[in-house]
Amino acid sequence: MFESEYDVIVVGAGHAGSEAAAAAANMGSKTLLVTMNLQNIAQMSCNPAMGGIAKGQILREIDAMGGYSGLVSDTSAIQFKMLNKSKGPAMWSPRVQSDRMMFAEHWRLRLEQTPNLDFYQEMVAGLILEGDKIKGVKTSLGLEIKAKSVVLTNGTFLNGLIHIGDKNFGGGRAGERAATGITKDLVDVGFESGRMKTGTPPRVDGRSLDYSKMIEQPGDDQPTKFSFLDETKSLEKQRSCYMTYTSPEVHNILKDGFDRSPMFNGRIQSIGPRYCPSIEDKINRFADKDRHQLFVEPEGWNTVEVYVNGFSTSLPEDIQFKALRSVAGFENVKFFRPGYAIEYDYFPPTQLKHTLETKLVDGLFFAGQINGTTGYEEAACQGLMAGINAALKVQEKDEFIIKRNEAYIGVLIDDLITKGTEEPYRMFTSRAEYRTLLRQDNADFRLTERSYKLGLASEERMRKMEDKKQKSTDFVKFLKNKSVSHDDANPILEANNSSPMKQSDKIFKIFSRPNITMNDVRKFPGVEEYIQENNLNTEILEQSEIQVKYSGYIEKEKNNADKLNRLEDVRIPQGFDYSKIKSMSFEAREKLKKVQPTSISQASRISGVSPNDISVLLVYMGR
Repeated sequence: MFESEYDVIVVGAGHAGSEAAAAAANMGSKTLLVTMNLQNIAQMSCNPAMGGIAKGQILREIDAMGGYSGLVSDTSAIQFKMLNKSKGPAMWSPRVQSDRMMFAEHWRLRLEQTPNLDFYQEMVAGLILEGDKIKGVKTSLGLEIKAKSVVLTNGTFLNGLIHIGDKNFGGGRAGERAATGITKDLVDVGFESGRMKTGTPPRVDGRSLDYSKMIEQPGDDQPTKFSFLDETKSLEKQRSCYMTYTSPEVHNILKDGFDRSPMFNGRIQSIGPRYCPSIEDKINRFADKDRHQLFVEPEGWNTVEVYVNGFSTSLPEDIQFKALRSVAGFENVKFFRPGYAIEYDYFPPTQLKHTLETKLVDGLFFAGQINGTTGYEEAACQGLMAGINAALKVQEKDEFIIKRNEAYIGVLIDDLITKGTEEPYRMFTSRAEYRTLLRQDNADFRLTERSYKLGLASEERMRKMEDKKQKSTDFVKFLKNKSVSHDDANPILEANNSSPMKQSDKIFKIFSRPNITMNDVRKFPGVEEYIQENNLNTEILEQSEIQVKYSGYIEKEKNNADKLNRLEDVRIPQGFDYSKIKSMSFEAREKLKKVQPTSISQASRISGVSPNDISVLLVYMGR
């Protein structure tokens, strides 16, 4: 029925579990993916979209390392947008609207075609522990499955409780039961647990909407894609989304239901995501605003089901229905299902190492919402890292850790294990102090080689990355060496309101001017010929343009990152006794003892640890 023992068991097949299983199996580990329903692998439980601000960068990073999320997002996309294109490239964030059913189908097919990966449908109800080591899992039918390592990616299923108005019932998401047993096993061996809350909006019948009263939101004229591989193609046709607004009338209807809202009557005690609040929370917190945006998002190419982004709610269904019918374009709306809130167990992530292995139990890894995060992309990158490190541990190889200056993935994991979180954690570009280095366009430069050395990223990825890097480097060198006369340059400069030249100059210097684009540079003698002769594609041209225009910023951030890395190299011995340092503040001693940072750099990022505390620590360590 099963292998006698697996290298890695992954519990849960959401975004974290799917990436974890794929990574471990692709690295040669005998892997089992256990989930309550194999029909719901990689289910989009909330919005039918991937990417967005900072999240798009994470997806590009996952793809650069050989994960599947970018490939699946490309093949199931119905619309593509590059957000923040009016800002600098550090802020550019790719996003796709997805076909929900196609997304899950493509994920399952990819997993089924992955060697070393087995599947089993049942609820995991407990863990097999021997002292401080994981030995496998127990199922609800009493089966014991042995493993050398286990990755828990339980999402919202751990003791999940769904709320709609004054009704509540157990469930991991609509129509699926909650998972029980695991929390108790973990608490019994000393883990600290907590509760969090998230929510989802109603799904409605698109045939009942009047789109003429809404604002159309089309995709990009020239869409690109997530994956660095040529395996996927950019969209040739797209479906539009639409935007409409709430109104004071809508707000008044919603307020009438506040006394029956579990958020306001005390039924929900846990904290929800600050940056994706429910509609009732929005009108309560922002009482001065008389309207809020709603994005009307199709769930796929052919389905009429529509997701009402911005209307997440746990109000009674009659209030939801009445309020939505007062929104422009929704006057005759029909519901497929109402919105709801869900509370679930999580485990404060300060209980983890940078590898996402737990500090208390050897060989046990956590990834996704169990760590207090929210969002598909945040979950997927944790799954990838947990799967990689679970496989490496079994193979008795060195752990794989990504630093803050190397990827958004590194920022996310470091934030979680160093600072913890008391509300659902969502990634933003503002969380990354080195975001000029961590752009979506260079994720392959940053991560593909490291992943290739692990045995995860393919040779094809590696070759493609090296070709892109070499060609963009050579092109920038060409622009630095190639001069253009003032006679050839000035007509182009004047057309762009840029000061004319009095003598010849290097193209690189001219290109560095803020209002000069690649299209302008291509008009200079010799440039277009170079592009054609060397077969430079759009991706290489964009990469070259960024390297020219932002070279100063990039160099400055690299220098800052080098300073950070010097502090990263000052290691703190495992089990260091902070109680001996009496000249350090009590709060700092307690926080350092709890987090057990591995380096001075990590210690400096713990809230409650001051620069003075770090100085004392360095003196005590003889530095």
